[in-house]
Amino acid sequence: MLDLNKQPVEEKPIKDEPSDSFIYQKEDLAKMEKEAKSASKALEEEKAYRRGVVSIKDLIAPSSFEVNSHYIKLGQRFLRTIFVVTYPRYISVGWFAPIINLNYSFDISMIFYPVDSSIILKQLKNKVGVLEAQIESDAEKGAARDPLRETALRDIEYLRDALTQGTEKFFQFGLYITCYADTLEDLDKLSDNIEDIFGSRLVFSKRVYYQAEQGFNSTLPLSLDDLQVAFNMNSSPAAASFPFVSSELTSDNGILYGINRHNNSLIIFDRFSMQNANMVVFATSGAGKSYAVKLEVLRSLMMGTDVIIIDPEYEYKHLAEAVGGTYINISLAGKSKINPFDLPRAIGDQVKNEDIIRSAVITLKGLVKLMIGDLTYDEDSIVDRALLETYAKKDITPDSDLSKIEAPIMRDFQEILDGMEGGSSLSLRLKKYTEGTFSGLFNSPTNVIMDNQLVAFSVRDLEDELRPMAIYIIINYIWNIVRSEVKKRILIIDEAWWLMQHDDSAKFIYALVKRCRKYYLGVTNITQDVNDFLRSSYGQAIVNNSAMQLLLKQPKSAVDLIQKTFMLTEGEKYLLLECGVGEGIFFAGNKHAAIKVIASYTEDQLITSDPRQILEIEEAKRQFAAKLAEAQDQEANQKII
Repeated sequence: MLDLNKQPVEEKPIKDEPSDSFIYQKEDLAKMEKEAKSASKALEEEKAYRRGVVSIKDLIAPSSFEVNSHYIKLGQRFLRTIFVVTYPRYISVGWFAPIINLNYSFDISMIFYPVDSSIILKQLKNKVGVLEAQIESDAEKGAARDPLRETALRDIEYLRDALTQGTEKFFQFGLYITCYADTLEDLDKLSDNIEDIFGSRLVFSKRVYYQAEQGFNSTLPLSLDDLQVAFNMNSSPAAASFPFVSSELTSDNGILYGINRHNNSLIIFDRFSMQNANMVVFATSGAGKSYAVKLEVLRSLMMGTDVIIIDPEYEYKHLAEAVGGTYINISLAGKSKINPFDLPRAIGDQVKNEDIIRSAVITLKGLVKLMIGDLTYDEDSIVDRALLETYAKKDITPDSDLSKIEAPIMRDFQEILDGMEGGSSLSLRLKKYTEGTFSGLFNSPTNVIMDNQLVAFSVRDLEDELRPMAIYIIINYIWNIVRSEVKKRILIIDEAWWLMQHDDSAKFIYALVKRCRKYYLGVTNITQDVNDFLRSSYGQAIVNNSAMQLLLKQPKSAVDLIQKTFMLTEGEKYLLLECGVGEGIFFAGNKHAAIKVIASYTEDQLITSDPRQILEIEEAKRQFAAKLAEAQDQEANQKII
């Protein structure tokens, strides 16, 4: 609506002058242009800086990546991916372990695609109908039954039950392995080896072809599956394919040997539950072998097992005193004597005197060889005849009552040799054991009694030359006692390599290890000189006849022989080289696990072999005895007052 009373506005001419807003726009544009140039300069500087900085990707990236039809060359290394296509009807737990244990570099990818059980149940139901119809049709036609169809029907019915009950799940499972090698020839050999292992377990595998890059990507830790090769599998066989299998050595009975280093479970085992109760312990000096064995002794005593020990270095004296055992020191000047001519006690009426005497003569011939060296055929015959005559001199014949006889001694044997044609030289060589320097060891009747749960024989005070002979005599005496009464016992032979240096004593130990199972005896051979022990044919046989083995820290000079003997992987080999005190590998039959021997404080005080710790214990004992005596004196003085 127009306002007629309003006065018209006077128009002013427009001047050609810039407005304030226009000036402001020009200033903004100039400022923006300046900022853009500054940002561009900063970006160029940032690019230049980044070109001079090395990132983690730059460090781990290969120098080159060459893709071929069936392999990839990654830098200077060659790699190929192998994938599994089909599996057999049944696979055992740990079937994949032989490939994992190969001493090569692998990238392994296991891909699981869960499948809804309802879908699988519907498909299995249809498959059951088809199989039943085919079986009924064959029966109506009078055709022979088809075991494959019947087996497939049983498997499907079992799987249907398991899926319905929820005890099994269903997956599509893909297994890919990328192997690495330095040359293409090595890569082909490794691929053949892997496929051979798969084939030996009826697992069919293939190599990638024109999918080398996709196979490589599928085994990178990126959760990719570019190959898309899967096999229908329920959860039980899928779990059996899992590569990280940790051995369990826990049973309901037995003693605690240590802690499983893989999963911290307890290694509880009863050595008498094996096919034999024998054991070998190999370790370098200071690795804790005596500590581990003494811990086994202490815990076995608590389970009621008798223990007999041959101690070359006084290591078991403190333990024997602590548990009230018998410690027998065998030395030239010592009071304890063992007569090598003692006869084994008869076991029942089925053992004839003739067999007992013959067994004693054979054992004594081995001792004579240790004492005077190898014998010629004539000398061997003379010694054999002289031993029989030595027993006959004491009226020990097949017709004698062996329960009422007096065994001869070494001097009797020497006198018989003196009176035999051709025996004078042998008698002369024996004189140092009957009249000379060593006459105090083999020339006395036995006065040792083994009537304790723990009996230890010490040979520390003997000369090195006499130790093998003394140990031989002690073991023979123990063997005679063992055969007279069947009882659960453990015999521990420390520093067994002393006996492995001589064929006769090594043969004797081997025969003992083979026969001891019948008498409920387990023999433990301990040695730090692995080379001397295993390079003996009898040493290898002793290991084969020992159901349990304990390998602790090994020296570099012996670890290759250990690896070959026990068929260790490279990882287990390096474990034995680098493990600490009391750590190693514990074998029980076909199972083995990495072990750490652990004792309680009280056990540690009883079994320690550390000289510093032993001195501290002895000092604590002296202080306790002094305080006890002081307290008794004070109590006596108070009574007088």
